[in-house]
Amino acid sequence: MNFLGIDCGTSALKAVLVDEDEKILGASTRAYLPTHPKPLWSEQDPNDWRAAMFDALGALAREAPQAMRKVAAIGFSGQMHSAVLLDDADRPLRPAILHNDARAFAEASELAQRFPELAAVVGVKPMAGFTAPKLIWLARHEPELFAKLRCVLSPKDYLRLCLTGEKRTDMSDAAGTWWLDEERRQWSARALEASGIDSTMVPRLAEGSQAVGALRDEIADRFGLPRGAIVAAGGGDAAAGAIGIGAVRPGAALISLGTATQLIVASDSYRPAPERLVHSFAHALPQRWYRMAAMLNGAGALAFLGRLFGSHPADLEREAARDYRGPGELICLPYLSGERTPHDDPHARGVFFGLSNSTDRADFVRAAMEGVALTLVDARDCVESAAAPIGEIGLIGGGAKSQLWTRMIASALGRRIVRYRDGEAGPAFGAARLARLATTSEAPENLCKAPEIADVTEPEPALVNAFRGRAERFRRLYRALKPEFAAATA
Repeated sequence: MNFLGIDCGTSALKAVLVDEDEKILGASTRAYLPTHPKPLWSEQDPNDWRAAMFDALGALAREAPQAMRKVAAIGFSGQMHSAVLLDDADRPLRPAILHNDARAFAEASELAQRFPELAAVVGVKPMAGFTAPKLIWLARHEPELFAKLRCVLSPKDYLRLCLTGEKRTDMSDAAGTWWLDEERRQWSARALEASGIDSTMVPRLAEGSQAVGALRDEIADRFGLPRGAIVAAGGGDAAAGAIGIGAVRPGAALISLGTATQLIVASDSYRPAPERLVHSFAHALPQRWYRMAAMLNGAGALAFLGRLFGSHPADLEREAARDYRGPGELICLPYLSGERTPHDDPHARGVFFGLSNSTDRADFVRAAMEGVALTLVDARDCVESAAAPIGEIGLIGGGAKSQLWTRMIASALGRRIVRYRDGEAGPAFGAARLARLATTSEAPENLCKAPEIADVTEPEPALVNAFRGRAERFRRLYRALKPEFAAATA
């Protein structure tokens, strides 16, 4: 048997084909970009995701036709919090409102003020990127569309709908809506009511390792897949990434360095800490949870500079890595999309501070990468304040390919960082594992182990000291500019 994992990210869709020995038999990636039609807005046409998925499946069908015929199950992963709004014919009413969209900041603030007790139930205080405040914004600003709304799905669940005709979601993606009772693992009637949403507008819940549908015959025939192949519930990208590297036991930690960034620590119990902006969410496996610091910026900062300079991000990274000796004079606040943990500041923006006549392109790149590493220092402090200290940390996502970034993160955090073979496919690989669990009786602990280690990076004493001194300047710069950020977007 083989298993297929599909991850719907912010900037690309990834599909991986895995055999019973967890060897990757094929992989396909299709890129796309969100649109930003207004300040604070971030949107994507769900049809772009569907086209990317079909393109990726078509590529795998051409490259590995025999392996595709042996696929027993398909699992999904995807960006969390994004809202796909469907009418009564399951058609998108408008572009999806993404996780890094901040237009609903006033609605999030209103929810926090009116329903402070709900934060401990749904895992975190409401923030602009979550699904709940977006729906309140929609009712107020696009009432004609809200009147036609029949169902709200996350991106991965919309893609599963395209393959199966079933509208379902898993606990970990539901956790990111601000509507899930995290401890009871069921929709919170009170949170739905607070958001003006009827319970008929949200899909039925399932555990991520549960089968929730079967592949439609016409889809199976189109891509050379078996008719009736099982489709699993899957998981949000944070949870699926954790499953991909075996971060399912209490205390296991990972950093997912994609367009956005998460620091995640697995737990066997629900431990909310909303006052620290730590997300306490249901995991994609039964009776498991995790604590997460979620940052809206990560490898996207390097992609931004690539667009600005007209160069591929990998070329910029190689240029920055030459003779790297630690933080220079240039400081970057990488808040291109605002920031969640620890600031909950949708108005925050990217800043380069300390320019001089000697500043060159490599300085910009190094400063941006250092800025992302320093956001992880804030993330570590928030998560550790709510639980035990973090030990060794796994690193996955597109940014994990960079040895320079790995060095920076290890030294900034003062923690050993572990990278894995094919680590950039983490969430898609985790989705394939969830697909496998939906077809077998395996214990999750037996399957969800760490994959082959690519390398281990230890903190470098000189860099540890340099980043320790830079962290406070980084924080002071944000504090000084926070009033200006708010004034600029008022």
